[in-house]
Formats: sequence, structure tokens, C-alpha cells
Amino acid sequence: MKIENYKKRVLDQKIETYLKLFGAVCIEGPKYCGKTWLGKYHSNSMVLLHNDNTNETTNLIELAKMSPTTILEGETPRLIDEWQEATNLWDAIRIDVDNKGKKGQYILTGSSTPNRKGILHSGAGRFGKIRMRPMSLYESGDSTGDISLKDICDGKIIHKLTGDIDIKRLAKLIIRGGFPGNIELSTKEVSVTINEYINLIIDDDINRLDNIKRDSHKVKLLLKSLARNESTTVSNKTLIRDIKDKDLEDIDKETVQIYLDALNRLFLLDNDEPFSTNIRSSVRVKQSEKRHFTDPSITCSLLNIKSEDMLIKDLETFGLLFEALVERDLKVYADSFNAKCYHYQDYQEKEIDSIIELEDGDWCAFEIKLGAHQIEEAAQNLLKIKNDIVAENGKPPKVLCVICGLTSSSYKRPDGVYVVPITALKP
Repeated sequence: MKIENYKKRVLDQKIETYLKLFGAVCIEGPKYCGKTWLGKYHSNSMVLLHNDNTNETTNLIELAKMSPTTILEGETPRLIDEWQEATNLWDAIRIDVDNKGKKGQYILTGSSTPNRKGILHSGAGRFGKIRMRPMSLYESGDSTGDISLKDICDGKIIHKLTGDIDIKRLAKLIIRGGFPGNIELSTKEVSVTINEYINLIIDDDINRLDNIKRDSHKVKLLLKSLARNESTTVSNKTLIRDIKDKDLEDIDKETVQIYLDALNRLFLLDNDEPFSTNIRSSVRVKQSEKRHFTDPSITCSLLNIKSEDMLIKDLETFGLLFEALVERDLKVYADSFNAKCYHYQDYQEKEIDSIIELEDGDWCAFEIKLGAHQIEEAAQNLLKIKNDIVAENGKPPKVLCVICGLTSSSYKRPDGVYVVPITALKP
């Protein structure tokens, strides 16, 4: 469908590929990240099960539950937006795909993972699932795209001056985040929109998942604790203690886990799993996830960071939020060539900020640093861990790279470590 002012997304190519491979494609991701526009762009007809007209929405959902084949009528690929409002559509689409024997029939979008009620079949072989995230800096036009992440992972790099970036500009990009509707807004305006975004999730979306009423106050406390622990590997027990210490409230372990599961189902969280490939046989690797929201603007809102000056005054928080920004972008870019992002931390307190595992099993190690003065230390950390792995006959990383916020060039150091500015990166 023709959409004016459509901003190209990294996922466009993957959608086209999946439409050739599967009868239906399901795009999942947080609300407001651009799923509907992406689906429209690749569709020839559509039905929106959730829109601004409450009565129309109610009628469409009831129609979908009573007569799903009616909803499926239309030129293909047909977009069914927020399909999880009528979960019986999944099986109806699977049956239709089987009967027609054609690829690229449907595009589904969903802002939450539904429970299995009403779904009889997994859809294996008929559906292809794609995870969507907010815009990367390349998609929003804030990265020059001079350097390709795939090229880095293939051991190639362009030595190039990429231009200076002002620290306030970098802070603004973090606070603004990557939700498409916020790209042209000021940081002050974004703080208002994201605050309302969070309130709607707390007061409505999290309860509509399974029609279970959750304590809005405790959900907000948990969100604030997650924000205070952004880009760390803290345990649920630590979150509970943090809430008690900072907010003087008690919340039990079971409630925390239930609420975290709900936030995951809404795609509000985007944690990095631990890299568990057996690269070092004699050193135990921690199995804690690194905690992230789906976009750093959410963390900024919860921490009440509303201006660039506020972030610059707290460089420790700035660094953690910069790490979150970079890891959001790495996930977007890596997904384009079917690579996966992880983090590494062992019980000897050695860490690698981000690991990208390639399809062939090779892996690349990335340190993320805000300032150029931190590059040397980051490079030495990568080299030490690589040498330790080699000494233990483990599988070393294929590539070592430092991604920096405030450097003006991309290059390969004499020791083999790459250095790349985040504002020059693309898939």
C-alpha cells in the first residue's frame, strides 16, 4: 500500500524475504515502534482490529471471533493489525494458507504475546515470526551509515573520518529514543509522550493481556527499579531490595516474576541473554540476563531525565544509557544478517558488553564506550579476554571492536582492534 513519508526500515528486506518463504508473516514488537506502517507498506489490503473508533474496534473483534474467514477477505498480502485481539484468527489463517498453498498471503502485527487460548496449532512451516524494535540511529537518519556492522563481523573496515559529534547531541538521541512518532520532537516533548506511553501500559495494556488486574503502583515501582538498573545483570532479588531501599515498599518474589513476564509479553523489555557457547571450558560463565528496556527513552522517562544537561551531569548514568542505545542498534542491525546478540560475564568478573554470534558459529566481541579516552582500556580488555580464551584452547572471537560515542573516525588499531563511532554504523 502506498504510504506517504514512509521511512525505510532495516526490516523491509527481511519482510520481503519472509513473504516469499511463508504463507503468513507475524511482526511482533512494542506499541508505537512502527509495526502497522511496516505492515501497510508491504500489504495490498488491511483490517485494523484496534483503531481510534471504539465501537468499530469492538464490532471488528466480535466479527473476527464469530466469522474469521470474513476478516481474511481481501487482496493479498493482507494486513491484520493487532491480530491477538482475536486469537482464533491464527488457526483460520493457518488453514487458509494450507488450502491455498501459496506464499505471502498475510501479514500479522501484534503488540503483545497472547496466551494460547484459542490457538490449536503452532503454525510451524506456515508462519514466519519477526521481532521489530524502535528505530536505530541509521533508520532515523542520525547515523551516516559509513560503516557496516556486517562488514565488521566479516573482518572488513573502512578507515574514514566520520565527523565530530557533540556530547549534547548524543545525549539528546538517548533521551529522544527511537519511537518513530518521536523522531521530530524535542526532548521536552518526548518526555511527555513517553510518560503517557508508560502510564497507558501500566493502567491498561498490562491488565488486558489476560484480563488479570495487576497493582498499577507496584508495576510502576518495578519499572522504576529496572530503570535504575538499566544495562546491568541484577537479579530479581536485587530488584526487590532496591524497591525496598529506594521506594520504601515491599514486593514479593512471585509478584516481581509475574510482572516481569507480563512486561516481556508486551515487548517492553529487551534483555540480552548470556553467551553460553562453550568458549572457555574451565571458567564458569554467569547465566544472568543483562537488563534493558526496548528503548532508552523509556529509561530516561522513568528516571525523570528530561534534558541533555541533566544526563551530562551524571556521566555514570550517561554511560549505561549509551550502552543501551548501542545494544538496541546492534540488535536491529545484526538481525538483518541473521546474527544474534548476547553479553558475556564470567565468575572471574571478566565482561564483554556485547557479543554477536554469526550463523556459522563464529562470534565477534564488542566493548561500548561513551568517550574516546576509554578506547584504550576497552581494547586491552578485549585483547586480554581473547588471549585467555586462546590459552585455554577455547574458541576465540573472530573480531574485536570498540563502539564509541565521541570519536570522529573509524579505524583498525595496530593490535587488530577495530574502533567505530555509533553515529557512523549501519547494518
